[in-house]
Amino acid sequence: MTATTNALPGISKVGVRTRIAYGLGSVAYGVKDNGFSYFLLFFYSQVLGAPASLASAVIFIALIVDAISDPLVGQISDRLHSRWGRRHPLMYLSAIPVAVSFYMLWIPPEGLTGAALIPYLLVVAIALRLTVTVYEIPSTALVSEITEDYEERTALLGYRYFFQWSGGLLLGFMMYTMLLVPTDAVPNGFFNIEGYQTYGAIGAVMILASILISSIGTHHLIPTLRAPPPKRHIKFRQMAGELVQTLSNRSFLSIFAATLILGLGAGLAAALNVYFNNYFWELTPAQVGMIVLSGFLSAPFAMFLARFAGRVLEKKTAALCIAATAFVIAPLPIILRLFGMFPANDDPMLFPLLFSIVAFDLSLIIATQILMASMLSDIPDDSEIKTGRRSEGTLFAAQMFARKAVSGLGVLLAGAVLEIANFPLDAGATPSLDSARSLAEIYVPVLLAVYVFGLLALSFYRIRKSDHLQNLDTLRTRRANPSS
Repeated sequence: MTATTNALPGISKVGVRTRIAYGLGSVAYGVKDNGFSYFLLFFYSQVLGAPASLASAVIFIALIVDAISDPLVGQISDRLHSRWGRRHPLMYLSAIPVAVSFYMLWIPPEGLTGAALIPYLLVVAIALRLTVTVYEIPSTALVSEITEDYEERTALLGYRYFFQWSGGLLLGFMMYTMLLVPTDAVPNGFFNIEGYQTYGAIGAVMILASILISSIGTHHLIPTLRAPPPKRHIKFRQMAGELVQTLSNRSFLSIFAATLILGLGAGLAAALNVYFNNYFWELTPAQVGMIVLSGFLSAPFAMFLARFAGRVLEKKTAALCIAATAFVIAPLPIILRLFGMFPANDDPMLFPLLFSIVAFDLSLIIATQILMASMLSDIPDDSEIKTGRRSEGTLFAAQMFARKAVSGLGVLLAGAVLEIANFPLDAGATPSLDSARSLAEIYVPVLLAVYVFGLLALSFYRIRKSDHLQNLDTLRTRRANPSS
């Protein structure tokens, strides 16, 4: 079975089975993100005793490796020649390495303690990030090849983001409720090493199943996918020049900058979330867990909202409207509390209100992510007209790195906000409500400023539906008359 020539795929609706198969592939990324974002640093520093500064440095080094590997894998994915096309060989190749490296992350060799764990963490974390990159970039890039339909791409990416969020949330919920349980030997469940090991095993199985189901479920599409460019010998300087030319697309730069800036805001909000839950709202761990579960309600609604808004409006207009609404709602409870217009912490209405607002706001954020990804999926057609090359993998790789990079920057910004607010951070300190209020007074304007700049960056995106259809007509004409 071989990929076809450079004919464009026909505009057609994608079947539900194909949508599900494509979407399920993102469970692997959601599981990996869940581990890196919520448990990895705590596990190695607090549970296993590795120095927190060294463990966090290792996680940052692994991110730096991504800066090199992401565009490289993107270019390999765009140029690969095989009987199974450009994307699927890499997807199949990554399945076992991703699952094994995720599992190994949670079962370090016995006898390693403290700083001796750092080399092991470094090797395994880099291996996991590299192998996830080898899968996620070609898998995500498939959307621009599966269909050229302006709205169908939004539907496909809706499934992808739904499964990504659901996979991570499901594993996180299992971790908090079933695995990190106290025992006679370990009264505090957060220090239950066996729970982390089981988490690694379950996550590895979910990753392996996700990648294989998605790869096999989309395998039948290979004959309809675009063929790679002709083989040619290319020097590094020429490759770098082509990379710069591809990434210089104006609409891509808009998406890339918006992803960086909005991701910075999301990272700031995530890093300070625990402080507001504990000291501003004074919620219990069980209540926080219930709020986390709100994502199971948010993701399905986000799929519907993104597709509906993208059909009624231009994708850019829909993304800007939904994102602006989300970013106003996100700090709204804090703003209302600062002005004395929100229920007190001992009011029984507080938790239902917070739950409802967070669930609705999260659905808007996910819908924005879906629309931005769909906007990105239309850029390869625009880029091909300007460069003469198909570069789905390269474009998605650069955008993926932007998503990864901002998580660390968000933590740094959160630290600066805490410092400016003089928030007490000494071990054993119990911050007062006044301290939490001071933190809120600094946090809200900083967060809103970041979001305003992010929306401004997104506003420079230029591909409308009419532009997309014109791009497709131009590409068909070129392929019908290659010598012209």
